[in-house]
Amino acid sequence: MTTATASETYSIPRINDTAPDFTAETTQGTIRFHDWIGDGWAILFSHPKDFTPVCTTELGYMAKLQPEFAKRNTKIIGLSVDPVSSHQKWESDIEETQGAKVNYPMIGDPQLRVAKLYGMLPAGAGESCEGRTPADNATVRTVFVVGPDKKIKLQLSYPMTTGRNFDEILRVLDSMQLTAKHKVATPVNWKQGDDVIITGAVSNDEAQQKFPGFKTIKPYLRVTAQPK
Repeated sequence: MTTATASETYSIPRINDTAPDFTAETTQGTIRFHDWIGDGWAILFSHPKDFTPVCTTELGYMAKLQPEFAKRNTKIIGLSVDPVSSHQKWESDIEETQGAKVNYPMIGDPQLRVAKLYGMLPAGAGESCEGRTPADNATVRTVFVVGPDKKIKLQLSYPMTTGRNFDEILRVLDSMQLTAKHKVATPVNWKQGDDVIITGAVSNDEAQQKFPGFKTIKPYLRVTAQPK
């Protein structure tokens, strides 16, 4: 059984909103979301139904990427609108077909409480996963990245027929962790080791101290090597 601990308004949390807290059963036992996150980062990614083909590939790929997220002090957790007992059976299929064992928790949400709490289903969607098809839950396909301050840093929703690009989520996480530590932003298609942009909050004098040798392309566009 899932117990929501935030106001059940079912509005979609926006970037910089506090991620709604909840207590839920998972494949690795009962968790309270904020306590489970701890002092690191977390990625919550949701699925409309167990034993769906696209989601099977996604969960398997995230299992392969889990060590990379761990290097970045980031936990990953899945959610599907079905009970934990169903998730546990699905995990066997995922390992068999994708060649990766799911070692991260998967939230059971048979009463649709977490899906509603995160605005992925409307309040009138009912209180049970029974009788609902994947199409009924098509909007439960969102990735949320939560920071150590328990605030939403990114949310990204996908249609059911398009597999998510979790390499991109890893790239965005690198950018967010870098820009949380330094007064920089990352340009289009940035990846680790590329030059970065100095934010407008940094004066030229301060930039000379923090980023010696930076290049001014336009007064509002100054670039520098990625800070170490």
